[in-house]
This record gives sequence, structure tokens and C-alpha cells, in this order.
Amino acid sequence: MILLNPKSYAWTTLDEASRQLMLNTIWFFETKGKARLKHDDRERVWYTDFLDFVREQQAFARLMTPSGYGAPDSRWDTWRNCAFNEILGFYGLHYWYTWQVSMLGLGPIWMSDNEAVKQRTARLLQDGGIFAFGLSEKAHGADIYASDMTLTPQPGGGYLANGRKYYIGNANQAAIVSTFGKIASADPSTAMYPPEAPAMAQSPLRAGPSQPAPYVFFAVDSQHPNFELIQNVINVQSYVAEYALHDYPVGEDDILSRGAEAWDDALNTVNVCKYNLGWASIGICTHAFYEAINHAANRRLYGMAVTDFSHVRQMFVDAYARLTAMKLFAMRASDYMRSASDDDRRYLLYNPMVKMKVTSQGERVIDLLWDVIAAKGFEKSTYFEMATRDIRALPKLEGTVHVNIALIVKFMANYFFFPAAYPPVPPRTDASDDAYLFHQAPARGLGKVRFHDYSLAYASVDLPNVRLFRQQIDVFKRLLATATPNEAQQKDIDFLLAVGELFALVVYGQLILEAAPVHGVEDDFIDQIFDFLVRDFSAHALNLYSKPSATPDQMALCLEMIQRPVVDAARYSRVWEIVHVLNGLYEMNP
Repeated sequence: MILLNPKSYAWTTLDEASRQLMLNTIWFFETKGKARLKHDDRERVWYTDFLDFVREQQAFARLMTPSGYGAPDSRWDTWRNCAFNEILGFYGLHYWYTWQVSMLGLGPIWMSDNEAVKQRTARLLQDGGIFAFGLSEKAHGADIYASDMTLTPQPGGGYLANGRKYYIGNANQAAIVSTFGKIASADPSTAMYPPEAPAMAQSPLRAGPSQPAPYVFFAVDSQHPNFELIQNVINVQSYVAEYALHDYPVGEDDILSRGAEAWDDALNTVNVCKYNLGWASIGICTHAFYEAINHAANRRLYGMAVTDFSHVRQMFVDAYARLTAMKLFAMRASDYMRSASDDDRRYLLYNPMVKMKVTSQGERVIDLLWDVIAAKGFEKSTYFEMATRDIRALPKLEGTVHVNIALIVKFMANYFFFPAAYPPVPPRTDASDDAYLFHQAPARGLGKVRFHDYSLAYASVDLPNVRLFRQQIDVFKRLLATATPNEAQQKDIDFLLAVGELFALVVYGQLILEAAPVHGVEDDFIDQIFDFLVRDFSAHALNLYSKPSATPDQMALCLEMIQRPVVDAARYSRVWEIVHVLNGLYEMNP
């Protein structure tokens, strides 16, 4: 089993100090107990106790300070961060959220050339500071072209900043809010608009700006008198702020980046941090799964255990297969992110897949479990009641599923038709600093990113449902080659999203197959995973078939993609027995 069980925590690939930090984090939550956890969630209590723990353990400082700026064991180690991500998601989204938005806020700092701010940030992390990412605005969302935050140059030097930001986590107490804006009245020749906008800007979702803009990232102190904390815009335990700057003084020593660098830092920060959302979903679903199986297996209706009903077994098997697939994909994507370089940017496809596909699969898992436990999922004493609310947030943060699908389709032609040779990427569980994440290439040129041959992963196993899924892929590839979406369809976001969902499943299956042998996943489970992938592929093929603009040739090929999974009753029974064993394996301390 690869799922987290806090009562028998392993992560043997971590060094002992890192492993102890994870155990201490589990101890914090288990000592707090479910009743207090639920009370604080229900009463929207700001998590001072958790932030005190973070400071005492130097958790954020050790995990989010690149090597060379903090303590000897401080490093930005994505594999280690995955463990922390999963644990926080397991116990509560809002504890994870303060970590996530701190990471977003740190991105533009660690990417900048401002060494003084970097050194100050390292000290603030050691002091237990949290951070914020001041990008989105009420009128424009995360449309960074349209930012109204303005820095006005002053005659004596420096700037005065004015404007509002909206939906900014941690901005109530952030030691530094990395704030994005524009410099007023600047010479456009010194402020570069990227020559090629990223996929989210190039797509019909957003037209490009008509003029170059002098973008800037600068460091803001949330406790400064010219910083107005207006409100918490949501009604939960986290603080998601609207704030305003009123003639806020900004010196040259507060500037993190300008022009094209500021633009790139905004998008590259999101490239790194959107990956975390998948792990939050994995943690939430894992805890919810334990609670659901414990309830169902020990409840009797009509003289039977609930888990004796065939439809209940099917829902549990499907939920467990989907959850296992979520974690396999996320772990393998970590390897590519840690191995990235200017010559290997495959992570730019896999990271949005973790954000988009893993989080949306998390919703499917919770829905399946909720259909089993029904009214129990509403009870105020359960973790599940929080999970049903929180799992919905993750597909909608750091860019919606739709935005991320529009991004990944930029990679589709090279992925299918122009594979490149790369040395194999090994499992990256080593205790090293992922320095490239703060020196990424400019946020453009996505159409030039190349990928290794996906068919190698699919040829590595010989299982009935994997073979069937490969046939579906072959038909989809034939559609792209012989019934290629026309110009009008390529501008039709609804049609584009349907194509993107099919593409996403191919990538999803590939990395699952690459990860399975590394993590000892047996053939039965692999085939069960591809049982649902065949069904999902068929559903998306039917969706594409039903689009008003689909051509007769495209519709015929879509019908070829619709397949029934290979049924194997013996395999299914063996998988169910493994799932049923989870009954009683974990329950949070009261």
C-alpha cells in the first residue's frame, strides 16, 4: 500500500532529521485530536498553535529555504515537500493553505537577484514568518496583463505604490507580501512585454495586451501603516485578504524583479506551486477513505455489512484505484520537476496535470465515498464533512481546470508526433536542493518543449486493460492526424477542452505506468486502474462526439474510442480484499 497511514508512517527515503519532522507534524495533529481540529475549523480559529509549531520545529524554514540561505539542513527538496504537503492535506486544508500561499510568496523572492531581501527572508522564515503572493485583483483575477497596482516614481528616488489586491492568502500576517504591479510612466523600451505569451494568454481565453507594460514585483510589509487590510473575503479558518496600498513607500532595495523577469517570475512561481494542490487532494482523500471504510465495514443493514453490497464494493474499489493513481502520478511528476533544466522542461506539462487531473480525480474519489456513507458525511464530528467542502476548492485554485487544459494542449503535437531522446529520469528521492526551480527558463516557448516517446511506458506492461487503453490512444492519435481539428475548432474553447481531456488521460496513464514498478504496485492494481481509465476515456470520447462542431470523420473515430473494460472477476476480488483490509487501519485520535 502506498497510501499514508499516520499510525505507521514510513517515508524511509527521507533522511532521519526530515523523517522526524514529518513524525512531529503528525504528532502535533494527533495530539490536537479530531474534536479540537473540528472545533477550530467550525469556529474559524486562526491557527496560531500550528504556526507556533512551525516556528519551534523550523518547519517552513527548513523546507522552503534554498541551500545557502538558512540552516545546514535547509533546502528546497520537492520530494521532502511532497511528504509535508500530504500530511497537511490529510489533517486539514487550511493548515496546508498557509504553507501553500507562503510558498507562492517565496517564489518571486528566491527567483530574484535581490540578495538583501533573500537574506532577510531566510531570517524571517527562521522567526516563523509566513508569506503571501500579491498577484490577483478583484476586477481582473489573476489576469496579470490588467494589473491596476501602480508604482509611481518619486522625484527624490523610489516609488509610491497604490492599488488593491484581492484573494491573497496570509496577507493578514505575512512577513513579506510579494506584490505584482506596474511602474507608471516608465519608458516602454525598458519594460519588456514577453514576445510570446504563455499558453493561458495565447488561447482564446485571453487576448494579449495592445501595449508593452512595465511589470514589477516588490516586497511589501503587511504590518506597515500604509498597508490597509480590508477584509477576509471568505468565511473559513484561513485568512484570504483584500488589501490596499496607499502611497506605500517602495525603495529600490524592495524591488524583486522588473519587466520580462517580473512576468516570468509570476508564471514560473505558479508553475512550481500549482503542483502542491494535487498533494493536498491526495491527503484529503486518504483521510476520508479511512473514515468511510471504517464506517461502512462496521455498519449492518438488512442483516449484512454495508461492504457486502456489490455496488458498495465497486465504489470502494473504484475510489481506491483512483486514489492510488493520483499518488502514483504525483510522485512521478516530482521526478521530472527535480530533474528539470533548460534542455528538459517536460515538467511544464506534468505539473499542470497534477494540479488539474489529480485534483479533479480527488473530487471523484470523495463523491464515490460519499455515495457509500451518505448522511454520515454531513455529521459535524467527522473529518469527512470538511473533506466534502475542501476537495472542491483545489481544482479551482491556481488556475481552473479549464485554464490548465488550455495550457497543456500546447504540448500535444510534440507529445504525440515529435518525440525526442532523453536519458531515463530515475526516481528522485535524494536529499538535494532543487535549484533550477528558481532559475527557470522564460515563461514562453511552450510549443518547443519536447517529450520522450510515451509508447515506451505503455509497452512496458502486458495487461488486458492497458492493451485496450493503448488501442483507444491509437484511435485518438489517428483523429489528430487524419481528422485534425480545423481552425474554427481550435478557437472553440468548448471543443478544445474536450480534446484536452482525452490528451490528459494519455499523459496520466503514462506516468502511472512509469511509477508503478518503482513503488511496488502489483499487476492487479495496475489493471484495475486502467479499468477506470478505459471508462473515462470512453466518456470523454462520447463528449467530443457530441460537440456541435464535430465533423463526421471525427465522430466516427470517437465511436471507435468507446470501449468496455476487460472484466476479470478474480482480479477484482483480489483487489477488493486488499481494499477491505483497510478497515480499522487508521482512525484519528479523538
